[in-house]
Amino acid sequence: MRNSYFITGCLALLLSLASLCLKAEDLNGIWKGTLTQGAGGCYPSYFLELQINFANDRIIGRAYDYYDKTHFVKMSFTGRYNAKTHRLVIIEDKVLEADIPPDCLPCSKTYDLSYSKTGDLEELAGDWKGLYSEKHLVCPPGKIRLKKASQSDFPVDVDQNDTLAMQQATLHLQPREKEVVKSVTVNSADIKIELYDNAEIDHDTVTVLINDKLLLYRKMLTDRPLTIHFNALPGVQYELVMYADNLGDIPPNTALMLVTAGDQKFEVFLSSTEEKSAAVHFVFKP
Repeated sequence: MRNSYFITGCLALLLSLASLCLKAEDLNGIWKGTLTQGAGGCYPSYFLELQINFANDRIIGRAYDYYDKTHFVKMSFTGRYNAKTHRLVIIEDKVLEADIPPDCLPCSKTYDLSYSKTGDLEELAGDWKGLYSEKHLVCPPGKIRLKKASQSDFPVDVDQNDTLAMQQATLHLQPREKEVVKSVTVNSADIKIELYDNAEIDHDTVTVLINDKLLLYRKMLTDRPLTIHFNALPGVQYELVMYADNLGDIPPNTALMLVTAGDQKFEVFLSSTEEKSAAVHFVFKP
């Protein structure tokens, strides 16, 4: 009987360790390298940057394929990762921006990549195929090889829902000076921000952007939190800006911001006026 308990305990321990190993790979971050394309493509080789946001087994992000930094295609993508096989599949779903020669067309791609790590070097490599976004014709396929990088060559977005994206497309905020009131370094990619009225509830309303993406629009500060949740890429600076839509009954527009990142908690006091917006910088360092 004791041997049975021992064997059962060992099996449970091994399964637990195996589970930890499967979750050890962190795809979250910036990946840079090259993308080749077969005969008939606009160029035989491109640079490629993937901004992979990997949290809770969910992959979203942005892809930039470019010949140089002034001529690029920016795509959004979703994906999935199999920790047992170390295989990553990414599917581009939307052209967000394109600045390419008129005789070239954006190609919406599907990536089939394998993850590997040798020492400190992490790589993604594999094949891609796709369709020209406008004509639904097959693009000449090719190969991809990427390495994990510490810095991006392009701006890093935060996830924004379609409603906010539509609002931002017609939004015209008056330019204001920004005052950085605090810079916060966190050790967790998962960041939660809660905004409350700082004192007496006096009908302050705010618009909040992170890295120029609209995340709250004309929301009133009360004793109940306005909540923003986002997953940060390592080494990337995120700038939150609180824009005062009005000054409330008691100027200026003030807020208490509570930041939770893993086991870390911070309090930040923000004050914005019609001339100046409060800003906070965040950097995730694993």
